[in-house]
Amino acid sequence: MGNLLKESIESGTVIDKNGYPYLVCPILDGIPVMNPKVLRETIDLLKNIGQFDCDLILAPEAMSLPLAIPLALELEIPYSVIRKRPYGLDGEIEIGTTTGYSKSSMYINGLKGGERIVIVDDVVSTGGTLKAIIDALREIDCTVTEVLVAVDKSDDISAVSERLGVDVRAAVKLCVEEGIPKVN
Repeated sequence: MGNLLKESIESGTVIDKNGYPYLVCPILDGIPVMNPKVLRETIDLLKNIGQFDCDLILAPEAMSLPLAIPLALELEIPYSVIRKRPYGLDGEIEIGTTTGYSKSSMYINGLKGGERIVIVDDVVSTGGTLKAIIDALREIDCTVTEVLVAVDKSDDISAVSERLGVDVRAAVKLCVEEGIPKVN
């Protein structure tokens, strides 16, 4: 586990979003200011836990982008972004997503059946957003080989992996206890 990432997360602030304890910290929100050493450490942790047996890295907008782009550059694997707005391109896939504090739609463009995909994201909690993405990818005959996240906020990441039918691995495990973020 990375000490800089741990310190950055544990110095974050927990706010209430409609009864949901939401942690604000650079790796999850880009605020306050992201220390490049924390980002480098996080990228290295993700590289170490991932196999990257894929044709493409897929990154849900927005906070997965600072993670996916350096990985794509270093590993020379193409990447694509799951956007939060539609473009109306041929074959665009709309995905309805629900998090612990909101509902929205996301859009996938430009994928072809048969592609092997690694999803890189900033955080997993319930896995609801990931399930919607993975289900949509399976419908167009893409294979998700693994999901890599910087932060695991789930109750049980192995249960999330089992429910999704794909291995989900995290750089660090986060718990919020009495409004205090703790990295285990």
